[in-house]
Amino acid sequence: MNVLEFLPYAIALAVAAAIPGPGIAACVGKALGSGFRPAVWFSTGLVLGDLTYLALAVLGLAAVASAFSGIFTVIKIAGAAYLLWLAWSFWRAGIDPDKVETRKGDGAWSSLLGGYSLTLGNPKTIIFYMALLPTVVDLQAVTPERFAWLAAITVVVLYAVTIPYVALAARARNFLRNPRALKALNRGAAGAMAGAAAYIVLKQ
Repeated sequence: MNVLEFLPYAIALAVAAAIPGPGIAACVGKALGSGFRPAVWFSTGLVLGDLTYLALAVLGLAAVASAFSGIFTVIKIAGAAYLLWLAWSFWRAGIDPDKVETRKGDGAWSSLLGGYSLTLGNPKTIIFYMALLPTVVDLQAVTPERFAWLAAITVVVLYAVTIPYVALAARARNFLRNPRALKALNRGAAGAMAGAAAYIVLKQ
């Protein structure tokens, strides 16, 4: 097996992930509103969502997923509702600088679940794995070993794309400590979350 055969997939995934979308916007919003660690957990949820769709595509369940599109609609709405709740909480967040550290305690599981549900309801992700993936990967020839490579590449590429965004946003949050700056950050995070929610709901 030639590892280079996975290069088209890695490039296609990197390009798709790097294009600004609700995932990146939500990661940045999470980092601005809650700090680095919760945003990393949120990114991990995004990665797990991608791995779920990769598994569905490789197992030939794209048709099944289409047949149960109603379930994905519910997931989409739930993910958008979660993002709107985050937007509201960030918008109303206090502007006391001490609350920066407090908000960094956001739960790992809630952040993970938020990222996962966002990916499951993201039309951009669905289109990539159910429509574009078969053009760069011969799904009929995917063995367990090849799937492991695809999964590993997915994890590496997605973290390589999202973590720099998260780190920069969290760093900006750490530097801006005065109440007025924190208020702007909270509302900027709220706008990013609300925009991601709107994209998910309105994008077909």
